[in-house]
Amino acid sequence: MSVAGVVVDAQGRALLIQRRDNGHWEPPGGILEREETVPEALQREVLEETGIKIALPATLTGVYKNMTGLIVSLVFRCEAADGTPTTGDETRALRWVTREEVSELADEAYAIRVIDALDAASPPAIRAHDGVKLV
Repeated sequence: MSVAGVVVDAQGRALLIQRRDNGHWEPPGGILEREETVPEALQREVLEETGIKIALPATLTGVYKNMTGLIVSLVFRCEAADGTPTTGDETRALRWVTREEVSELADEAYAIRVIDALDAASPPAIRAHDGVKLV
C-alpha cells in the first residue's frame, strides 16, 4: 500500500515533485513502512520529498489501484503546516501547478489523483490504472 499527499496552496495550486529515479511528475508519496500508520506515512513521505510538514488529519480524496503493479494508493488533499518547499534525495524538482498544468506534466494515472484532490469530492474517487493510463 502507498500514500500520496496533494499539498494545495492558498491559490489552489498543487505541489508536484519530479522524481529523481524516473523523471516523472507526481504528487509526493510512497510505500508505507511496516510499523507505520497511514497518517504517519503520509506525513513522512511528504516531508522527505518536499520539506513541508503537513497538517493532520488530511482529507482522503481517492483510492487508486495499479492493475499491473498491484499497488493500492490512498491519496489525500493536504495543507502545509510548516516548512519551505525543497528537493530531497528522491526529488529532482518541485513545482506548484494549476489544474490545467497538471495534465501537461503528469501521466494520466497521476494527473487524475491531483485533479481529484483539487476537487475534493465526497465520497472519494475510486479508480484503476495500468501505471500510466486509467482503465
